[in-house]
Amino acid sequence: MEKLRVAAVGAGYFSQFQYDAWSRIPEVQVVGVCDQDTSRAREVAKRHGGWEVYSDVLAMLEEARADVLDIITPPSSHLALIRLAAERGVNVICQKPFCKSLEEARQAVALAEQAGIELIVHENVRFQPWYEEIQRQIAAGRLGQIYQATFRLRPGDGQGPQAYLERQPYFQKMERFLIHETGIHWIDTFRYLFGEVSAVYAELRRLNPAISGEDAGHVIMECAGGVRAVLDGNRLSDHCAENRRLTMGEMTIEGSEGVLVLRGDGTLGYRRHGENLWQDIDYEWVDHGFGGDCVYRFSRHVVDGLMGRSRLANTASDYLANMNIEEAVYTSAREGRRLCVSSDVCGS
Repeated sequence: MEKLRVAAVGAGYFSQFQYDAWSRIPEVQVVGVCDQDTSRAREVAKRHGGWEVYSDVLAMLEEARADVLDIITPPSSHLALIRLAAERGVNVICQKPFCKSLEEARQAVALAEQAGIELIVHENVRFQPWYEEIQRQIAAGRLGQIYQATFRLRPGDGQGPQAYLERQPYFQKMERFLIHETGIHWIDTFRYLFGEVSAVYAELRRLNPAISGEDAGHVIMECAGGVRAVLDGNRLSDHCAENRRLTMGEMTIEGSEGVLVLRGDGTLGYRRHGENLWQDIDYEWVDHGFGGDCVYRFSRHVVDGLMGRSRLANTASDYLANMNIEEAVYTSAREGRRLCVSSDVCGS
């Protein structure tokens, strides 16, 4: 079987999960790792058995004959890297936050369409196993008509002047933080679980003066079929879990037939309407890497999609909808009003 040739640029904190995932997929051959700090790239390459190391992306694209460029770098570099790949007919997976702005993201999508390449955003939270199981429960009708859902984002890592410095120090300087960096995951996940978002209402605030952006707030999203999905975010508070980064918080979904809860340890519970007994929902998942091995699950999905085995989720053209919602959230918070997110007329 011919392998998918993957080259990657970036060797920062989160890249460890992506390199681990690529190393475990038999249809993938990693043909190059690039970072301006070549010592970091060499460390990655050595850990995985001697991958080729580059300090220059262009040289890697020219020499490695990659089918896919995995971009694991900050947003300011995304558009230029996508352009380099598009000019050479190389498919792209790009880390989020995707590009510096919505306008840049639109330019990137146009470049990909003109070049005839796939451009995929590395949005992995919807691939966390609990959300895939929740989607199965919803599709099976176990909740009946869904009324509302709330995700309480509570990683507990945002207190004090040292917040985020150990793992991702650039978080402190982001002017848009809670929604742009983190909440976008649940915008995408709510769309996955409950359908398209027609309107939003948001209030956002900053609790930790050591950072530049917002770190707490509430966002109400009006989803298909009348579902109200609420993101209740506070990065300073925590939730009950051995690993608070596993789920990053807790979710409750309420419907006509019952209530489903996601707990901080990845377990799911269900209570039938009118009853008091909670039942555990049994499903299989692996506690490996980040978020229930969601990076591997995402990467596995991408490989299957590029090999024609399934339809790709999170193409950049579709991901623009998430970014449109993000813009509406910030506008709503700034103007203090409910805001439609499309040209369609919102329901009252």
